[in-house]
Formats: sequence, C-alpha cells, structure tokens
Amino acid sequence: MKLPPARTKGNISVEEALSKRRSRRRFQAGELTSEQISQLLWSAQGAGARGLRPAPSAGATYPLEVYLITSHGVFHYEPMVHEIEAVTSGDCRPQLTKACLNQSWVDHAPAVLVIAADYERTARVYGPRAERYVHMEAGHAAQNIHLQAVGLGLDSVPVGAFRDKEVKQVLSLPGSYEPLYVIPVGCSAE
Repeated sequence: MKLPPARTKGNISVEEALSKRRSRRRFQAGELTSEQISQLLWSAQGAGARGLRPAPSAGATYPLEVYLITSHGVFHYEPMVHEIEAVTSGDCRPQLTKACLNQSWVDHAPAVLVIAADYERTARVYGPRAERYVHMEAGHAAQNIHLQAVGLGLDSVPVGAFRDKEVKQVLSLPGSYEPLYVIPVGCSAE
C-alpha cells in the first residue's frame, strides 16, 4: 500500500517537540490516519530523494527494519518506495502485548511500531562493533518516532521489556531479524 507523501515541514519546532515529549501509556480508541502513519514511518527510516534516511546509519548499512501493527494486521515498511506491505492480517496486538510482558498499553494503542535489526548487514563492514552501531541506530530511529509523534499531536511510549522469540513469532519476522524496540503510538487519553 502506497503511503501519502511525507511532509518535511511541521507545525512545531524541534525544541518544542523535545520539551513536550513524554512517555504516555493511555491511548484513545480509534485508528491513526494514513498521513500520521506515513509521517511516523518516514521519521524512522524513510528514504529521501538520494536514498538517505532521517536516522544516521554506520556506513549506510541500514540494518533496521520497521513494522507497523494495527487492528488490521502487521505491515512491513519499505523505505525506498514509502510503502507498507502486509505481513499478516488480523489484530495481533493481544499476542504482542503478551510477548511484551502484558504491558496493556501495547494492546490499547491504535498503532505499534516495532524496530527490528539484521545485525549481519552492519557486521559485514564493522565486525564485532556492529552490535554497538546497530543499537545506536535503533535509538536514533526511535527518538525520531517519539518526536514525530509529538509533532503530530500524538503520544508514544518506548517498550524494551519483551520476549524476543515471542515478538519474532507474533510478527512473523525473518530468521535473521531481531526485535529491538516496541513503540505504541496514539492520541493520549491522559
């Protein structure tokens, strides 16, 4: 599914987004718009005109893969064409919540972004330092998501407590992909 074009001008400054960013765990019911989803995914890994992405990547190895989970299914983000591809259909947020140690905000968020990594892409270039570089890149991409959420009037919360193997199964991740970050996003109910 082709996403709406990402905007490169927002309604608030970076400084304002930084000052307003807070972890919020209570979300209103309802779906995010395709424009909101587009901006969130683009902020994490979207490719610009020259293929460059918003988050720095060691040696431009781009080990990260971003997945969107909604009530409609699991979708893989294709940054070079700014599209999402269905991986599975149906609402797997209850199973993802269980894999995330029953953190209920995962199930209640209208959208959940999961950042996964293929370490080998970076290890081919950087050897044993790859793990460090991949984790740094995941942090950059996650912060972009959180700040973009603020810019869209949404809230988010980082989730790092989960069972890796279960998350991989729920999302049908390829064997070499490891989940690193789970980010529920939605309109705050607080």
